[in-house]
Amino acid sequence: MAPQNNDKCGSPVTPSASEGRRCKRNFFTHLSMDEGSVRDRAQLLGQTKDGTDDTDDHNPSQSNFLLHFIKSSGPPQIIALCLIIALALGSTIGVVPAVVEDRYARLHHGYSGEPCLELAKEDRPHECLLGNEDAQNSAALASFVSNTLTFATSSLMGSISDEKGRRGIMLLGIGLSLMAPLNLVLLQLFESMDPSFYYASHALYGIVSWMAIALSALSDVMPPKWRAPSFGLVIAGFSMGFALSPILAVFLSHLGVSVFALSILIAGFVFACVSLPETLSPEASEKSRLKRLAERPTMETRMEVVQYNLLRPMKELLILNRNKLFRLLSALAFFSSVVSSADQTLFLYYVEENFGFGDKDIAILFLIIGIMGMFVQTVLLKPLNSLIGERRVIIVAFLVGTLHNYLYGVAKKKSTIFISATIASLTGMSFPTISAIKANNVDELEQGRIQGALYALSSLASAVGPMMLRYVYHQTKDGGGFGKGTMFIFGAGLYLVAAVCAWLLPEEQANSNLKRDAKKRSSLVDFDEGYFDYGAIQDEA
Repeated sequence: MAPQNNDKCGSPVTPSASEGRRCKRNFFTHLSMDEGSVRDRAQLLGQTKDGTDDTDDHNPSQSNFLLHFIKSSGPPQIIALCLIIALALGSTIGVVPAVVEDRYARLHHGYSGEPCLELAKEDRPHECLLGNEDAQNSAALASFVSNTLTFATSSLMGSISDEKGRRGIMLLGIGLSLMAPLNLVLLQLFESMDPSFYYASHALYGIVSWMAIALSALSDVMPPKWRAPSFGLVIAGFSMGFALSPILAVFLSHLGVSVFALSILIAGFVFACVSLPETLSPEASEKSRLKRLAERPTMETRMEVVQYNLLRPMKELLILNRNKLFRLLSALAFFSSVVSSADQTLFLYYVEENFGFGDKDIAILFLIIGIMGMFVQTVLLKPLNSLIGERRVIIVAFLVGTLHNYLYGVAKKKSTIFISATIASLTGMSFPTISAIKANNVDELEQGRIQGALYALSSLASAVGPMMLRYVYHQTKDGGGFGKGTMFIFGAGLYLVAAVCAWLLPEEQANSNLKRDAKKRSSLVDFDEGYFDYGAIQDEA
Protein backbone atom coordinates (compact mmCIF):
# COMPACT_ATOMS: atom_id res chain seq x y z
CA MET A 1 0.00 0.00 0.00
CA ALA A 2 1.43 3.43 -0.93
CA PRO A 3 2.19 5.75 1.96
CA GLN A 4 -0.42 8.43 2.51
CA ASN A 5 0.65 12.07 2.19
CA ASN A 6 -0.25 14.28 5.11
CA ASP A 7 -0.28 18.05 5.33
CA LYS A 8 1.25 20.14 8.13
CA CYS A 9 -1.91 19.76 10.13
CA GLY A 10 -1.43 16.01 10.18
CA SER A 11 -4.47 15.26 8.00
CA PRO A 12 -4.57 13.33 4.68
CA VAL A 13 -4.22 15.59 1.68
CA THR A 14 -7.10 15.53 -0.76
CA PRO A 15 -7.49 17.72 -3.84
CA SER A 16 -10.50 19.50 -2.38
CA ALA A 17 -9.09 20.05 1.08
CA SER A 18 -5.48 20.93 0.43
CA GLU A 19 -6.12 24.09 -1.54
CA GLY A 20 -5.72 27.27 0.52
CA ARG A 21 -5.92 25.35 3.76
CA ARG A 22 -5.08 27.13 7.00
CA CYS A 23 -4.76 25.03 10.11
CA LYS A 24 -5.14 25.83 13.76
CA ARG A 25 -3.98 23.73 16.60
CA ASN A 26 -7.14 22.76 18.46
CA PHE A 27 -7.18 22.42 22.21
CA PHE A 28 -9.83 20.03 23.44
CA THR A 29 -11.15 19.72 26.94
CA HIS A 30 -11.21 16.75 29.25
CA LEU A 31 -14.28 15.60 27.30
CA SER A 32 -11.90 14.44 24.57
CA MET A 33 -9.72 12.43 26.93
CA ASP A 34 -11.81 9.36 27.63
CA GLU A 35 -13.31 6.54 25.60
CA GLY A 36 -16.43 8.57 24.91
CA SER A 37 -14.51 11.45 23.36
CA VAL A 38 -16.22 11.26 19.98
CA ARG A 39 -19.65 11.26 21.55
CA ASP A 40 -18.87 14.01 24.09
CA ARG A 41 -17.18 16.34 21.65
CA ALA A 42 -20.00 15.80 19.15
CA GLN A 43 -22.46 16.89 21.82
CA LEU A 44 -20.45 20.07 22.42
CA LEU A 45 -20.40 20.71 18.66
CA GLY A 46 -24.15 20.28 18.45
CA GLN A 47 -23.95 16.86 16.80
CA THR A 48 -25.43 13.51 17.62
CA LYS A 49 -23.22 10.53 18.33
CA ASP A 50 -23.50 9.37 14.72
CA GLY A 51 -22.08 12.68 13.53
CA THR A 52 -25.29 14.32 12.33
CA ASP A 53 -26.11 17.85 13.39
CA ASP A 54 -28.82 18.28 16.00
CA THR A 55 -28.78 22.06 16.12
CA ASP A 56 -32.12 22.17 14.35
CA ASP A 57 -33.64 21.29 17.68
CA HIS A 58 -34.03 24.85 18.89
CA ASN A 59 -36.29 23.97 21.80
CA PRO A 60 -34.74 21.21 23.87
CA SER A 61 -37.00 19.91 26.58
CA GLN A 62 -37.11 22.00 29.75
CA SER A 63 -37.24 18.79 31.79
CA ASN A 64 -34.13 17.42 30.04
CA PHE A 65 -32.27 20.61 30.82
CA LEU A 66 -33.29 20.63 34.48
CA LEU A 67 -32.50 16.92 34.85
CA HIS A 68 -29.03 17.41 33.36
CA PHE A 69 -28.46 20.45 35.58
CA ILE A 70 -29.49 18.71 38.80
CA LYS A 71 -27.48 15.56 38.09
CA SER A 72 -24.31 17.46 37.17
CA SER A 73 -21.57 17.75 39.78
CA GLY A 74 -21.19 21.40 40.72
CA PRO A 75 -24.22 23.35 39.44
CA PRO A 76 -26.61 22.41 42.31
CA GLN A 77 -23.99 23.40 44.89
CA ILE A 78 -23.36 26.70 43.11
CA ILE A 79 -27.09 27.52 43.10
CA ALA A 80 -27.30 26.72 46.82
CA LEU A 81 -24.36 29.04 47.51
CA CYS A 82 -25.97 31.79 45.44
CA LEU A 83 -29.13 31.47 47.51
CA ILE A 84 -27.18 31.62 50.79
CA ILE A 85 -25.09 34.61 49.75
CA ALA A 86 -28.16 36.45 48.44
CA LEU A 87 -30.03 35.81 51.70
CA ALA A 88 -27.12 37.28 53.64
CA LEU A 89 -26.50 40.30 51.44
CA GLY A 90 -30.18 40.93 50.75
CA SER A 91 -31.18 40.88 54.41
CA THR A 92 -28.78 43.74 55.14
CA ILE A 93 -29.43 45.74 51.97
CA GLY A 94 -31.93 47.95 53.77
CA VAL A 95 -30.04 47.91 57.06
CA VAL A 96 -26.79 49.40 55.78
CA PRO A 97 -28.23 52.78 54.61
CA ALA A 98 -30.18 53.18 57.85
CA VAL A 99 -27.24 52.35 60.14
CA VAL A 100 -24.60 54.24 58.18
CA GLU A 101 -26.68 57.37 57.55
CA ASP A 102 -27.45 57.69 61.25
CA ARG A 103 -23.83 57.03 62.26
CA TYR A 104 -22.44 59.65 59.87
CA ALA A 105 -25.02 62.17 61.09
CA ARG A 106 -23.80 61.63 64.67
CA LEU A 107 -20.04 61.40 64.03
CA HIS A 108 -19.66 64.08 61.36
CA HIS A 109 -22.53 66.50 61.95
CA GLY A 110 -23.23 66.45 65.69
CA TYR A 111 -26.67 64.84 65.58
CA SER A 112 -27.95 63.41 68.89
CA GLY A 113 -31.67 62.74 68.40
CA GLU A 114 -33.76 59.70 67.43
CA PRO A 115 -32.44 57.36 64.71
CA CYS A 116 -32.81 59.18 61.40
CA LEU A 117 -34.91 56.59 59.56
CA GLU A 118 -37.36 56.29 62.45
CA LEU A 119 -38.42 59.87 61.71
CA ALA A 120 -40.87 60.80 58.95
CA LYS A 121 -39.26 62.22 55.83
CA GLU A 122 -40.55 65.73 56.51
CA ASP A 123 -39.38 65.60 60.16
CA ARG A 124 -35.78 64.58 59.51
CA PRO A 125 -33.28 67.23 60.56
CA HIS A 126 -30.65 68.62 58.22
CA GLU A 127 -27.96 66.54 59.93
CA CYS A 128 -29.66 63.35 58.77
CA LEU A 129 -29.71 64.61 55.17
CA LEU A 130 -26.01 65.38 55.41
CA GLY A 131 -25.43 61.89 56.84
CA ASN A 132 -27.27 60.41 53.85
CA GLU A 133 -25.01 62.40 51.52
CA ASP A 134 -21.94 61.04 53.31
CA ALA A 135 -23.29 57.50 53.11
CA GLN A 136 -23.91 57.76 49.35
CA ASN A 137 -20.42 59.16 48.77
CA SER A 138 -18.84 56.37 50.84
CA ALA A 139 -20.87 53.71 49.03
CA ALA A 140 -19.82 55.12 45.65
CA LEU A 141 -16.16 55.25 46.72
CA ALA A 142 -16.25 51.69 48.10
CA SER A 143 -17.84 50.50 44.87
CA PHE A 144 -15.09 52.27 42.91
CA VAL A 145 -12.30 50.63 44.93
CA SER A 146 -13.95 47.19 44.91
CA ASN A 147 -14.52 47.18 41.18
CA THR A 148 -11.07 48.58 40.46
CA LEU A 149 -9.60 45.64 42.38
CA THR A 150 -11.82 43.27 40.41
CA PHE A 151 -10.70 44.87 37.16
CA ALA A 152 -7.07 44.36 38.12
CA THR A 153 -7.42 40.75 39.25
CA SER A 154 -10.45 39.16 37.57
CA SER A 155 -8.91 38.16 34.24
CA LEU A 156 -5.82 36.81 36.00
CA MET A 157 -7.94 34.86 38.50
CA GLY A 158 -9.95 33.39 35.64
CA SER A 159 -6.80 32.35 33.81
CA ILE A 160 -5.37 30.82 36.98
CA SER A 161 -8.61 28.90 37.53
CA ASP A 162 -8.25 27.42 34.02
CA GLU A 163 -4.99 25.92 35.24
CA LYS A 164 -5.31 25.43 39.00
CA GLY A 165 -9.03 24.72 39.24
CA ARG A 166 -12.16 26.63 40.25
CA ARG A 167 -12.79 25.40 43.80
CA GLY A 168 -9.94 27.09 45.68
CA ILE A 169 -10.54 30.53 44.16
CA MET A 170 -14.28 30.27 44.80
CA LEU A 171 -13.62 29.44 48.47
CA LEU A 172 -11.32 32.46 48.74
CA GLY A 173 -14.03 34.70 47.30
CA ILE A 174 -16.68 33.38 49.69
CA GLY A 175 -14.28 33.80 52.61
CA LEU A 176 -13.70 37.46 51.73
CA SER A 177 -17.46 38.02 51.65
CA LEU A 178 -17.56 37.39 55.41
CA MET A 179 -15.65 40.58 56.24
CA ALA A 180 -18.34 43.18 55.44
CA PRO A 181 -21.16 41.53 57.51
CA LEU A 182 -18.71 41.10 60.39
CA ASN A 183 -17.89 44.82 60.36
CA LEU A 184 -21.59 45.69 60.06
CA VAL A 185 -22.24 43.78 63.30
CA LEU A 186 -19.29 45.49 65.01
CA LEU A 187 -20.49 48.88 63.76
CA GLN A 188 -23.74 48.45 65.69
CA LEU A 189 -22.04 47.10 68.81
CA PHE A 190 -19.56 49.98 69.11
CA GLU A 191 -21.16 53.43 68.86
CA SER A 192 -17.89 55.22 68.17
CA MET A 193 -16.85 52.95 65.27
CA ASP A 194 -16.52 54.75 61.94
CA PRO A 195 -18.46 53.26 58.97
CA SER A 196 -15.25 53.48 56.93
CA PHE A 197 -14.25 50.08 58.34
CA TYR A 198 -17.39 48.54 56.86
CA TYR A 199 -16.86 50.11 53.46
CA ALA A 200 -13.16 49.13 53.41
CA SER A 201 -14.02 45.48 54.04
CA HIS A 202 -16.74 45.69 51.41
CA ALA A 203 -14.19 47.04 48.93
CA LEU A 204 -11.74 44.19 49.62
CA TYR A 205 -14.39 41.73 48.45
CA GLY A 206 -13.49 42.85 44.94
CA ILE A 207 -10.13 41.06 45.01
CA VAL A 208 -11.79 37.81 43.89
CA SER A 209 -14.80 37.84 41.54
CA TRP A 210 -16.62 34.78 42.87
CA MET A 211 -19.34 35.06 40.25
CA ALA A 212 -16.96 34.94 37.26
CA ILE A 213 -15.35 31.74 38.56
CA ALA A 214 -18.78 30.23 39.28
CA LEU A 215 -19.85 30.84 35.67
CA SER A 216 -16.63 29.22 34.46
CA ALA A 217 -17.42 26.20 36.64
CA LEU A 218 -20.87 25.92 35.06
CA SER A 219 -19.30 26.16 31.59
CA ASP A 220 -17.10 23.18 32.49
CA VAL A 221 -20.08 20.86 32.79
CA MET A 222 -22.95 22.41 30.77
CA PRO A 223 -23.19 22.12 26.94
CA PRO A 224 -23.34 25.40 24.97
CA LYS A 225 -27.08 25.31 24.19
CA TRP A 226 -27.89 25.20 27.93
CA ARG A 227 -25.40 27.74 29.23
CA ALA A 228 -27.66 30.79 29.04
CA PRO A 229 -30.51 29.16 31.03
CA SER A 230 -27.91 27.67 33.41
CA PHE A 231 -26.49 31.11 34.09
CA GLY A 232 -30.08 32.29 34.43
CA LEU A 233 -30.64 29.81 37.25
CA VAL A 234 -27.69 31.39 39.06
CA ILE A 235 -29.46 34.75 38.82
CA ALA A 236 -32.69 33.05 39.92
CA GLY A 237 -30.90 31.79 43.04
CA PHE A 238 -29.87 35.34 43.85
CA SER A 239 -33.37 36.60 43.08
CA MET A 240 -34.94 34.11 45.48
CA GLY A 241 -32.54 35.14 48.23
CA PHE A 242 -33.16 38.84 47.66
CA ALA A 243 -36.92 38.27 47.51
CA LEU A 244 -37.06 36.66 50.94
CA SER A 245 -34.31 38.36 52.89
CA PRO A 246 -35.51 42.01 53.30
CA ILE A 247 -38.64 40.75 55.05
CA LEU A 248 -36.40 39.85 58.01
CA ALA A 249 -35.81 43.55 58.66
CA VAL A 250 -39.53 43.95 59.38
CA PHE A 251 -39.49 41.39 62.21
CA LEU A 252 -35.94 41.67 63.54
CA SER A 253 -33.86 44.58 64.76
CA HIS A 254 -31.09 45.90 62.54
CA LEU A 255 -28.53 44.17 64.76
CA GLY A 256 -30.51 40.92 64.67
CA VAL A 257 -30.63 40.97 60.87
CA SER A 258 -26.88 41.68 60.71
CA VAL A 259 -26.07 38.77 63.03
CA PHE A 260 -28.34 36.50 60.96
CA ALA A 261 -26.55 37.53 57.75
CA LEU A 262 -23.12 36.85 59.24
CA SER A 263 -24.26 33.47 60.61
CA ILE A 264 -25.65 32.12 57.34
CA LEU A 265 -22.57 33.33 55.43
CA ILE A 266 -20.37 31.37 57.83
CA ALA A 267 -22.65 28.36 57.33
CA GLY A 268 -22.39 28.83 53.55
CA PHE A 269 -18.60 28.94 53.72
CA VAL A 270 -18.56 25.68 55.71
CA PHE A 271 -20.99 24.13 53.22
CA ALA A 272 -18.72 25.15 50.33
CA CYS A 273 -15.64 23.70 52.03
CA VAL A 274 -17.42 20.38 52.55
CA SER A 275 -19.52 19.89 49.41
CA LEU A 276 -18.30 22.12 46.57
CA PRO A 277 -16.63 19.88 43.94
CA GLU A 278 -13.88 20.72 41.50
CA THR A 279 -15.42 20.98 38.02
CA LEU A 280 -12.15 21.30 36.09
CA SER A 281 -10.68 17.92 35.22
CA PRO A 282 -6.97 17.15 35.76
CA GLU A 283 -6.56 16.63 32.01
CA ALA A 284 -7.98 20.05 31.16
CA SER A 285 -5.89 21.63 33.91
CA GLU A 286 -2.72 20.06 32.52
CA LYS A 287 -3.54 21.16 28.98
CA SER A 288 -4.07 24.73 30.19
CA ARG A 289 -0.75 24.64 32.02
CA LEU A 290 1.10 23.38 28.94
CA LYS A 291 -0.67 25.96 26.81
CA ARG A 292 0.47 28.78 29.10
CA LEU A 293 4.04 27.51 29.18
CA ALA A 294 4.09 27.36 25.38
CA GLU A 295 2.98 31.00 25.25
CA ARG A 296 5.35 32.21 27.95
CA PRO A 297 8.29 34.21 26.52
CA THR A 298 11.88 33.28 27.30
CA MET A 299 13.02 35.12 30.42
CA GLU A 300 16.68 35.22 31.42
CA THR A 301 16.72 37.75 34.26
CA ARG A 302 14.71 38.19 37.43
CA MET A 303 13.59 41.62 36.22
CA GLU A 304 12.05 40.04 33.11
CA VAL A 305 10.17 37.59 35.33
CA VAL A 306 8.86 40.43 37.51
CA GLN A 307 7.87 42.45 34.45
CA TYR A 308 6.06 39.46 32.94
CA ASN A 309 4.06 38.84 36.12
CA LEU A 310 3.15 42.52 36.50
CA LEU A 311 1.94 42.79 32.91
CA ARG A 312 0.16 39.44 32.82
CA PRO A 313 -3.23 40.75 34.07
CA MET A 314 -3.27 43.32 31.26
CA LYS A 315 -2.20 40.76 28.67
CA GLU A 316 -5.02 38.45 29.74
CA LEU A 317 -7.47 41.22 28.76
CA LEU A 318 -6.27 41.13 25.15
CA ILE A 319 -8.75 38.32 24.51
CA LEU A 320 -11.43 41.04 24.43
CA ASN A 321 -9.84 42.44 21.25
CA ARG A 322 -9.90 39.10 19.45
CA ASN A 323 -12.65 39.96 16.94
CA LYS A 324 -15.65 42.17 16.26
CA LEU A 325 -17.96 40.04 18.42
CA PHE A 326 -15.77 40.40 21.50
CA ARG A 327 -15.28 44.14 20.96
CA LEU A 328 -19.03 44.69 20.75
CA LEU A 329 -19.67 42.47 23.78
CA SER A 330 -17.08 44.52 25.66
CA ALA A 331 -18.76 47.80 24.69
CA LEU A 332 -22.28 46.75 25.64
CA ALA A 333 -21.02 45.15 28.87
CA PHE A 334 -19.25 48.41 29.76
CA PHE A 335 -22.18 50.76 29.16
CA SER A 336 -24.75 48.49 30.82
CA SER A 337 -22.52 47.87 33.84
CA VAL A 338 -22.05 51.60 34.37
CA VAL A 339 -25.80 51.95 34.87
CA SER A 340 -26.58 48.69 36.68
CA SER A 341 -23.82 49.24 39.26
CA ALA A 342 -25.00 52.79 39.90
CA ASP A 343 -28.58 51.55 40.29
CA GLN A 344 -27.49 48.90 42.80
CA THR A 345 -25.27 51.29 44.77
CA LEU A 346 -27.36 54.48 44.87
CA PHE A 347 -31.00 53.45 44.31
CA LEU A 348 -31.88 52.68 47.94
CA TYR A 349 -30.28 55.87 49.22
CA TYR A 350 -32.23 57.79 46.58
CA VAL A 351 -35.66 56.33 47.41
CA GLU A 352 -35.08 56.59 51.17
CA GLU A 353 -34.16 60.27 50.87
CA ASN A 354 -36.70 61.34 48.24
CA PHE A 355 -39.66 58.99 48.76
CA GLY A 356 -39.37 58.15 52.45
CA PHE A 357 -38.88 54.40 51.94
CA GLY A 358 -38.70 52.47 55.21
CA ASP A 359 -38.04 48.82 56.08
CA LYS A 360 -41.54 47.71 54.98
CA ASP A 361 -41.29 49.53 51.65
CA ILE A 362 -37.85 48.03 50.99
CA ALA A 363 -39.12 44.55 51.91
CA ILE A 364 -42.05 44.87 49.48
CA LEU A 365 -39.76 46.30 46.79
CA PHE A 366 -37.29 43.43 46.97
CA LEU A 367 -40.05 40.85 47.25
CA ILE A 368 -41.38 42.13 43.91
CA ILE A 369 -37.89 42.25 42.38
CA GLY A 370 -37.07 38.76 43.65
CA ILE A 371 -40.28 37.10 42.49
CA MET A 372 -40.07 38.76 39.08
CA GLY A 373 -36.39 37.85 38.84
CA MET A 374 -37.14 34.17 39.51
CA PHE A 375 -39.95 34.20 36.96
CA VAL A 376 -37.81 35.82 34.28
CA GLN A 377 -34.78 33.58 34.81
CA THR A 378 -36.53 30.23 35.32
CA VAL A 379 -39.66 30.55 33.16
CA LEU A 380 -39.14 33.26 30.56
CA LEU A 381 -35.45 33.28 29.61
CA LYS A 382 -35.06 29.81 28.12
CA PRO A 383 -38.11 29.82 25.77
CA LEU A 384 -37.42 33.43 24.79
CA ASN A 385 -33.80 32.54 24.07
CA SER A 386 -34.93 29.61 21.88
CA LEU A 387 -37.57 31.72 20.13
CA ILE A 388 -35.67 34.90 19.23
CA GLY A 389 -32.01 34.07 20.00
CA GLU A 390 -29.48 35.55 22.41
CA ARG A 391 -28.86 38.72 20.39
CA ARG A 392 -32.50 39.84 20.47
CA VAL A 393 -32.85 38.84 24.12
CA ILE A 394 -30.05 41.29 24.96
CA ILE A 395 -31.65 44.03 22.85
CA VAL A 396 -34.99 43.56 24.65
CA ALA A 397 -33.26 43.56 28.04
CA PHE A 398 -31.44 46.84 27.35
CA LEU A 399 -34.53 48.56 25.94
CA VAL A 400 -36.37 47.62 29.13
CA GLY A 401 -33.37 48.98 31.08
CA THR A 402 -33.76 52.26 29.23
CA LEU A 403 -37.46 52.41 30.14
CA HIS A 404 -37.18 51.55 33.82
CA ASN A 405 -34.30 53.98 34.44
CA TYR A 406 -36.28 56.73 32.72
CA LEU A 407 -39.24 55.97 35.01
CA TYR A 408 -36.95 56.11 38.06
CA GLY A 409 -35.84 59.56 36.93
CA VAL A 410 -39.31 61.06 36.38
CA ALA A 411 -41.06 59.29 39.29
CA LYS A 412 -43.04 61.53 41.63
CA LYS A 413 -44.62 58.88 43.86
CA LYS A 414 -43.86 55.44 45.30
CA SER A 415 -46.16 53.56 42.93
CA THR A 416 -44.02 54.58 39.95
CA ILE A 417 -40.93 53.22 41.71
CA PHE A 418 -42.68 49.88 42.33
CA ILE A 419 -43.84 49.64 38.70
CA SER A 420 -40.34 50.47 37.44
CA ALA A 421 -38.75 47.89 39.72
CA THR A 422 -41.20 45.24 38.46
CA ILE A 423 -40.23 45.62 34.80
CA ALA A 424 -36.55 46.09 35.73
CA SER A 425 -36.29 42.33 36.28
CA LEU A 426 -36.39 41.85 32.50
CA THR A 427 -33.08 43.69 32.30
CA GLY A 428 -31.56 40.81 34.27
CA MET A 429 -31.80 38.59 31.17
CA SER A 430 -28.75 40.35 29.74
CA PHE A 431 -26.17 39.07 32.23
CA PRO A 432 -26.61 35.28 31.75
CA THR A 433 -27.10 35.74 28.01
CA ILE A 434 -23.90 37.76 27.53
CA SER A 435 -22.02 35.24 29.67
CA ALA A 436 -23.33 32.38 27.49
CA ILE A 437 -22.27 34.12 24.26
CA LYS A 438 -18.78 34.58 25.70
CA ALA A 439 -18.56 30.95 26.76
CA ASN A 440 -19.83 29.67 23.40
CA ASN A 441 -17.24 31.59 21.39
CA VAL A 442 -13.96 30.58 23.00
CA ASP A 443 -12.05 27.34 23.30
CA GLU A 444 -13.09 25.19 26.24
CA LEU A 445 -9.66 25.79 27.83
CA GLU A 446 -10.31 29.55 27.91
CA GLN A 447 -13.57 29.58 29.89
CA GLY A 448 -12.01 31.10 32.99
CA ARG A 449 -10.00 33.59 30.97
CA ILE A 450 -12.93 35.02 28.97
CA GLN A 451 -15.31 35.13 31.92
CA GLY A 452 -12.63 36.85 33.99
CA ALA A 453 -11.69 39.33 31.26
CA LEU A 454 -15.24 40.51 30.57
CA TYR A 455 -16.02 40.51 34.28
CA ALA A 456 -12.94 42.72 34.73
CA LEU A 457 -14.22 45.14 32.11
CA SER A 458 -17.65 45.17 33.75
CA SER A 459 -15.95 45.89 37.06
CA LEU A 460 -14.13 48.86 35.56
CA ALA A 461 -17.51 50.17 34.42
CA SER A 462 -18.97 49.41 37.85
CA ALA A 463 -16.13 51.39 39.42
CA VAL A 464 -16.85 54.55 37.47
CA GLY A 465 -20.65 54.14 37.23
CA PRO A 466 -21.70 55.27 40.73
CA MET A 467 -19.13 58.09 40.70
CA MET A 468 -20.39 59.24 37.29
CA LEU A 469 -24.04 59.24 38.30
CA ARG A 470 -23.22 60.91 41.61
CA TYR A 471 -21.57 63.71 39.62
CA VAL A 472 -24.72 64.10 37.52
CA TYR A 473 -26.76 64.12 40.74
CA HIS A 474 -24.70 66.90 42.31
CA GLN A 475 -24.99 69.01 39.16
CA THR A 476 -28.79 68.66 38.94
CA LYS A 477 -30.12 68.13 42.49
CA ASP A 478 -30.92 71.83 42.95
CA GLY A 479 -33.12 72.12 39.88
CA GLY A 480 -30.94 71.45 36.83
CA GLY A 481 -32.18 69.05 34.17
CA PHE A 482 -34.97 66.86 35.54
CA GLY A 483 -33.93 67.50 39.13
CA LYS A 484 -32.54 64.80 41.41
CA GLY A 485 -33.73 62.02 39.09
CA THR A 486 -31.60 63.27 36.18
CA MET A 487 -28.89 60.74 37.02
CA PHE A 488 -31.29 57.89 36.20
CA ILE A 489 -32.34 59.51 32.91
CA PHE A 490 -28.64 59.80 32.06
CA GLY A 491 -28.39 56.07 32.86
CA ALA A 492 -31.32 55.39 30.51
CA GLY A 493 -29.31 56.99 27.72
CA LEU A 494 -26.36 54.69 28.41
CA TYR A 495 -28.65 51.65 28.29
CA LEU A 496 -29.81 52.86 24.88
CA VAL A 497 -26.19 52.96 23.68
CA ALA A 498 -25.76 49.39 24.95
CA ALA A 499 -28.88 48.33 23.02
CA VAL A 500 -27.35 49.72 19.81
CA CYS A 501 -24.15 47.72 20.47
CA ALA A 502 -26.28 44.59 20.97
CA TRP A 503 -28.09 45.24 17.67
CA LEU A 504 -24.68 45.28 15.92
CA LEU A 505 -23.67 41.83 17.25
CA PRO A 506 -23.02 39.26 14.47
CA GLU A 507 -26.11 37.08 14.67
CA GLU A 508 -24.43 33.89 13.45
CA GLN A 509 -21.94 34.07 16.35
CA ALA A 510 -24.26 35.45 19.02
CA ASN A 511 -27.15 32.99 18.62
CA SER A 512 -26.51 29.41 19.72
CA ASN A 513 -29.77 28.20 18.16
CA LEU A 514 -28.56 28.94 14.63
CA LYS A 515 -27.16 26.00 12.67
CA ARG A 516 -23.36 26.28 12.58
CA ASP A 517 -20.56 24.30 11.15
CA ALA A 518 -18.41 22.25 13.48
CA LYS A 519 -15.62 24.78 13.55
CA LYS A 520 -17.83 27.52 14.90
CA ARG A 521 -19.54 25.27 17.39
CA SER A 522 -16.18 24.11 18.71
CA SER A 523 -15.70 27.70 19.89
CA LEU A 524 -12.59 28.31 17.76
CA VAL A 525 -13.67 31.67 16.39
CA ASP A 526 -11.93 33.46 13.56
CA PHE A 527 -9.41 36.14 14.40
CA ASP A 528 -9.32 39.53 12.74
CA GLU A 529 -6.50 39.85 10.23
CA GLY A 530 -3.33 41.19 11.81
CA TYR A 531 -4.56 40.52 15.35
CA PHE A 532 -2.08 39.05 17.82
CA ASP A 533 -3.65 37.25 20.74
CA TYR A 534 -1.65 36.63 23.86
CA GLY A 535 -2.48 33.03 24.51
CA ALA A 536 -3.41 31.84 21.03
CA ILE A 537 -1.38 29.13 19.30
CA GLN A 538 -1.84 28.98 15.55
CA ASP A 539 -0.03 27.11 12.80
CA GLU A 540 0.01 28.26 9.22
CA ALA A 541 -0.15 25.44 6.65
